[in-house]
Amino acid sequence: MLRDAVLRTAPQHEGKKEPHPEEAAQPPSRRAWLPPLKPMTDMRRAVTAIPAGTWPGDREVATVTLAFDDRHRRRVRLTDDAGEPFLLDLAEATLLNDGDGLTLDGDGVIAVRAAPEAVLDIVGRDPAHTARLAWHVGNRHVPLQVLPDGRLRIRADHVLEGMLRGLDAEVTSLTAPFAPEPGAYAGHGHDH
Repeated sequence: MLRDAVLRTAPQHEGKKEPHPEEAAQPPSRRAWLPPLKPMTDMRRAVTAIPAGTWPGDREVATVTLAFDDRHRRRVRLTDDAGEPFLLDLAEATLLNDGDGLTLDGDGVIAVRAAPEAVLDIVGRDPAHTARLAWHVGNRHVPLQVLPDGRLRIRADHVLEGMLRGLDAEVTSLTAPFAPEPGAYAGHGHDH
């Protein structure tokens, strides 16, 4: 029971251990709860995103394959396709598309690849029907990709798949890269 609990304290060590130099630099009030800092001096740093088609392929030193949700970042530790870590360290959150490049602060470019994901391709009977299908998907605030041939693509979702089939859409499940439209309000906020 709680009322019978005994307060226990950590044993006191007779010989005091010297704090880590980085810990010693902290004010005494912060030393106890901050973990020691680990230097990232050996890690490559990607500092600039370059749009696809605007950087020379001979500068490619690695590739990184990311799902859509992982391609909108500012600062995160990532691992390239060869298993080597790097720090994505951009000035602001950036949507990375298939074929974009990440300039390393030393030299070279890491090419971004869109990972295949579970998606649904949607085809309407005609352009007007496809437009109505797109409206229904958009009304649910679901990311949507318009493919060059006019098909629509969304992430696999059994509820939306049922809705679309109920609206007489042709729906095909597949695994493919997903690159939805950024939207009219991308980067500007959106309030109802």
